[in-house]
This record gives sequence, C-alpha cells and structure tokens, in this order.
Amino acid sequence: MTHPQRPFAPPLAQPSLIEPVLFEVKRLIVGQDHLLERLLVALLARGHVLLEGVPGLAKTATVKALAQVIGGSFGRVQFTPDLVPADLVGTRIYNAKNAEFMTELGPIFVNLLLADEINRAPAKVQSALLEVMQERQVTIGKQTHFVPNPFLVLATQNPIESDGTYPLPEAQLDRFMFKVLVDYPSYEDEIVIVERVTGTNIELKTLLNPDHLRAFQQQVDQVYVDPHLVFYAATLVHATREPARHGLHHLQNLLLYGASPRASINLIAGARALAFVRGRPYALPRDVADLVPDVLRHRLVLSYEAVASGVSTDTVVSDLLRRFPPPQIDLGDRYVA
Repeated sequence: MTHPQRPFAPPLAQPSLIEPVLFEVKRLIVGQDHLLERLLVALLARGHVLLEGVPGLAKTATVKALAQVIGGSFGRVQFTPDLVPADLVGTRIYNAKNAEFMTELGPIFVNLLLADEINRAPAKVQSALLEVMQERQVTIGKQTHFVPNPFLVLATQNPIESDGTYPLPEAQLDRFMFKVLVDYPSYEDEIVIVERVTGTNIELKTLLNPDHLRAFQQQVDQVYVDPHLVFYAATLVHATREPARHGLHHLQNLLLYGASPRASINLIAGARALAFVRGRPYALPRDVADLVPDVLRHRLVLSYEAVASGVSTDTVVSDLLRRFPPPQIDLGDRYVA
C-alpha cells in the first residue's frame, strides 16, 4: 500500500517557557513526572484529564501547583452526593429590589477546574459537567455563557471506595482525553516529600498567563504529523474493535466494545503537544505509543470473561502495543521510530 507523502514542515520556535513550567512545579511536587507531563500535554491539546489514585498522592496539590505556575483562574469543586447542577454551572436569582432575574455563574467559569472526587456526584451533575467539557458553554435560562479560553477540566476519583459513588458512564469517560493512574511514590521520593511538606513553605512563581497558553496551543497546532503516524493511530484504535482481524485473536472474547474515533483524534492531538513539550517541531511514532495507555484505558469495555480472568484494560493495551510497535518513518535524513 502506498502512503501519501507530505513535505516536511519547517522548524517552529522552541517552547522556551514550557520546560521552566515543569521545573517550577517540581519544586513542590515530587515523583509525579508522568502526571505533570500529561497534564501539560492535555492543556496544550485542549483536552481534559481524569486522575485516578488512592487518597494522599498529591493529585489535588499537583493540580493547584500547576494552576499557580501557568496563571489564569482556578476553581475547585468538591463533588458530593447532594450536589445539584446549579451548584456547578450557576443559576438565575430573583432580585426583589430591581424586580428582575439575574444570572449567578457557577464555579466552572475558570481556566482550570478541579473536579474533586467526581464519582461521588449523581448522574445529573455529571451530565452538566459533560456538556461544558464538550461544548465549552453553559445554557442558563435562555442565555448561553461561554467558559474562559483556555479551559481544562481535571477530575479525580478514588478507586478503593464504592459506597456512595456513582461510576462515570462510558459516554462521559470518552470525553476525557487521558485517564492517568497516580501511583505511590518510591521510597526515596517519599523521604523528599516529607522533608518538603514539613520544611519551609515553598512559594511557586507564576510564569505564564492565558495569552501565553493560547499562543502555545496555536504553535502546537502547527507541529508536523507524518501521515504514517495517523495510520498507526487509526490501526491501534481499530484493532480494539476487531482484534481478530488484526491478529489479536485472544482478545476477541475479552473486549465488548473498542475505542471510539475520539481515541484516534486524541492520540494525534496529544502526540503533537507531547512533541512540543519535548522540544520538537514534529511528532514521532514514540510520541503516539507513549500516549496509548492513557488514551485507551478508559475507552475499552471489558467482557465478563475478561473481568473474571483478572484481565485489565492495561493488559489489553500492552498486548496491542506488542502487536503494533511504533513504525519506522523517514524524516528525510534518517529513519526514526
């Protein structure tokens, strides 16, 4: 099969302010390099992130630190079973003095929204958040209100408690660009964490503002993506829907539903942003492969047979990457993976 060829794009300006952002956040946050990189990639790619981890792993602290460094407005909503949509998006209030209704906007009208323990809110609240994540707007009464640009939702959920929780439906999970698993720190990292938390208070500097972020997003849109990377992303996602057709016969009875086209789109959009963060004006196959677990793990629906056998979505993703390793592409002067 002959793949279409496109001329290689000229180099872009190096993202000189992106690396200092990571270093500044790391002055406070220890041992969460993967999480920090994915948060920054999602921000540059205009995506949303779902963070899953047990309590006490600095999920909230990481998000707050990132918000402090990148500037813009920050909001936090603690999701609880008694939360209603108006608590999130806002409502109309009657002003008796003026004999008219006025709109009181909710806490989601910020650049960076932390939705803490999102799975503790009922379905109607999750649906309200779903609308603003997808449409970037809220309708209150007959008026439409747009959220600030840029806008990023970072939601956390606790995987070890099931009482009083409402699992997110697949349709809402699909709206998240990444699902990032936050693990325990290493022994060495934990020593540093204790020293920093119990030591002198660390004041983070604000290095960016919303104008900088919008400019970076526009630069990310210009990062070159070879057609072979698009084919690679589409192949990975299509293999989750028809595994037997792609030589993954052992996965045929383990997957009820594969990933949607949003997965392919997010793989390419994320690869662009990841290449930019890594200081390149072009995306490489390894940029796509590095993002596959975070893009696919929440989009695959396992069968009862898979759950009973102890198979996880990460196991499926690992088999997928072994079957389809990053391809070699020609950048003109050398082949790279």
